[in-house]
Amino acid sequence: MQDVYDFFFDVNSLLARKGLQRLDDMLRPAIMSGVLSDMLTASLARHARALTENRYFNGHPDPIVRGIYPQDSVKAGTEGIEIKTTRKTGGAVDMHGARDQWMCVFVYALDRESEPACDRSPMAFSEVYLGRVGKEDFRKNPRGELGTRTATLHREGIQKLRENWIYKL
Repeated sequence: MQDVYDFFFDVNSLLARKGLQRLDDMLRPAIMSGVLSDMLTASLARHARALTENRYFNGHPDPIVRGIYPQDSVKAGTEGIEIKTTRKTGGAVDMHGARDQWMCVFVYALDRESEPACDRSPMAFSEVYLGRVGKEDFRKNPRGELGTRTATLHREGIQKLRENWIYKL
């Protein structure tokens, strides 16, 4: 998490010196979540002895166990951790499908309301959960004709994940 904090401090300091808005304020929520997930994946892989980034574009899971898959690349594997970020307290997050997996959810908060904007609090992580979940722990979310099918941990599944919290602010 410190790697992410350092990055946002450095980037936002530079943007402020140039009279521009903070990166936190520029990015749409879905983009922010994706950027944070990618940064956390890279940081976890860099600091962990046994993990590396999955080299398959948009592969699953995000960091994988080093040396298990050819060229450390897998479209849909089982050996690794799926990284998710959300602003939803408690860690409930949508996924594109239910899987048996290790799942790590980082909950973060953004201050987009304080004025003037230069007085806003920096982005901060408030909760981190890490747990093993299974297909049976998910519910499928109904979508309209144009929507993307998603799955979310159901009540018992999210409770299972929350029991394995590793950080709470």
